Amino acid sequence: MNCNELRDHYELYAMGLADEPERSEINAHLNRRCEICMQEMTKARQTLALLSGTAPAAAPSPALRRRILASVGGAQRGFGWSPFLAAALGLALFAAVYFGGRERDLARELARVREENRRQNIELTNLSQAFTIITGKDTVMSTFGDSEPKPKGKIFVSPGQGVLLIGGNLPPAPTGKMYEMWIIKDGKPQPAGMFQSTADGSAMHVHRGNTGNMAAVAVTLEDEAGADQPTSTPLFAAPIRTGL
Repeated sequence: MNCNELRDHYELYAMGLADEPERSEINAHLNRRCEICMQEMTKARQTLALLSGTAPAAAPSPALRRRILASVGGAQRGFGWSPFLAAALGLALFAAVYFGGRERDLARELARVREENRRQNIELTNLSQAFTIITGKDTVMSTFGDSEPKPKGKIFVSPGQGVLLIGGNLPPAPTGKMYEMWIIKDGKPQPAGMFQSTADGSAMHVHRGNTGNMAAVAVTLEDEAGADQPTSTPLFAAPIRTGL
């Protein structure tokens, strides 16, 4: 087993509660002076030392012990396992709470990293597609809007690649709503994807597909699930040069 596979067992090993084969694997790593395992064991022992220091044990005097035993009719006995069993139960409870919380924290962090990675991949894909459209030899550009507070921006159309919308003055859509782009062909709107603007009102949206015979591009505000046909007045419509 490698060090990464053993990372959740160092504290248990330090408490003497590690199971096989992890206990033997950690022993082997420590015997060959594995730097990672030695560092992790140092951290584990420091953690246990801090925990044990939060509740220092106070040993009663022998005389007090005899008085307590005599008051309940008991006789002083020799060595017993009760203190050690109590300590073991306490450590087991700590281990369950500590590792349970650690597992939940790791799961949340992993979910956050996966979501961030997914979002970045989408952004990179969109940027790559946008660059392809803008630099296309057959790409034409149209503008819409000319002053605040109206939405304004540019539409890039490539018959072979798709449509790119770059806009401004588009406030973030309300909760439950998103912007939807429409391609107007033969006088009929066709849905071309949902998008959201940023806090500063800027937006970029790419639609891949055949843009032949497209007359205009429009944007409406719709429910976040999207619509097959516009349900609100277009916020803007940008005519596209004919002949595409």
